[in-house]
Amino acid sequence: MTEKKPLILVTNDDGITAPGIGVLVKAMRELGDVVVIAPDKPQSGMGHAITINHTIRLRKEKYHGLEKEYSSTGTPVDCVKLAINKILPRKPDLVVSGINHGSNLSISVIYSGTLSAAMEGAIEGIPSVGFSLCDHSIDADFSACSPIVTKIAGNVLRYGLPAGCCLNVNIPAIGAEDIRGIRFCRQTHGYWIEELDERKDPSGVPYFWLTGSFLNLEKGKEDTDVWACDNGYVAVVPVHFDMTMHKAFQHLNNWEL
Repeated sequence: MTEKKPLILVTNDDGITAPGIGVLVKAMRELGDVVVIAPDKPQSGMGHAITINHTIRLRKEKYHGLEKEYSSTGTPVDCVKLAINKILPRKPDLVVSGINHGSNLSISVIYSGTLSAAMEGAIEGIPSVGFSLCDHSIDADFSACSPIVTKIAGNVLRYGLPAGCCLNVNIPAIGAEDIRGIRFCRQTHGYWIEELDERKDPSGVPYFWLTGSFLNLEKGKEDTDVWACDNGYVAVVPVHFDMTMHKAFQHLNNWEL
């Protein structure tokens, strides 16, 4: 590695063999020296989980032809922690996570391992971005993603991000020629209407499968991430780990304590 190039950490939550991370690695190699540490298996929906009740294993890999590339038995956040504390010679100049198979719009950021890995980078004071393609298929077409990923990551390297901020980037699953541009958005106000589908295994023992549908409470609001992706734009939402609801203080200050 050369000190002249930016040091870029790549991770994800779909696992080190997922097609999306391969696209991301290739794009980042145009911008700097790349190190990969990613889960050894899919870790979708892990949120900001960390491993504390059992050991974490790290294994040298060669899936993407890099000098430093590892799979981990830990979560996406574990991967970032391992990179910063054990593997990298210094803090990276950029942390990128993805490209996720499926969107991480609206409230999904709370559950997303992809975005949580980027958030961990932000907590460490590192400019970080989580990338997602709005297509859950393992055969998803990532051809439109590379120029977008390179452009956004390049701007982050050039201009930086506010302290504690990471970017949540969602790319619509359409051809490159149909993408209308990149929009800075806010998170859509909505939530998942969840159902627990009860089934039985071959032995007759019941188990549950989480399903549901997303309820958009702001249909037609053009400043939101869901609207942007639904209308052919790449949605970029700045996210912060401070979850304080500041406007609630006006209400709480009326309490008699």
